[in-house]
Amino acid sequence: MNNDLLFDFNVDKAAKMVYITREFNAGQSLVWDAFTKAELLDQWGAPAPMRAKTKYMNFEVGGRRFYAMISPDGQERWAVQEFTSITPKTNFKMYNAFADKDENRELPGSEWDYIFSEQNGRTKVSITIFNESFERLEKLLEGFKIGFTMTLKNLEELLTTLSQK
Repeated sequence: MNNDLLFDFNVDKAAKMVYITREFNAGQSLVWDAFTKAELLDQWGAPAPMRAKTKYMNFEVGGRRFYAMISPDGQERWAVQEFTSITPKTNFKMYNAFADKDENRELPGSEWDYIFSEQNGRTKVSITIFNESFERLEKLLEGFKIGFTMTLKNLEELLTTLSQK
């Protein structure tokens, strides 16, 4: 990970909130695409040695992404993301919930708010996650920081590759 790029990860347990801010050495359009296009999400959206596989994605308000993180031995952990608000290139919000392979959601879920901004060729992504329950927050945090940090490193590597094309 490029050490001069901002990376903050903070938790407010009382408010059931997680705050993540991460800078990338890439333009805002490319970073936006990496978060909003299934073919790019699948290249970085799971911590190694797992991989992400999108079954379908319809990136529009009311649309959904249904995807799995797949372990090397083939175990699948499915999730549904429902897009609740989109302001192209600068912000989107979604409701996220784990699910089974038939898309039956495991509630409660969490609300995610992504904000994208660019300055001097660097793009900052600020993510706020609100969890509906303290228990879900506790469960989420068990491996989330390590796993999410790994996926953001995957994204940094992908953006470097795509920027050189």
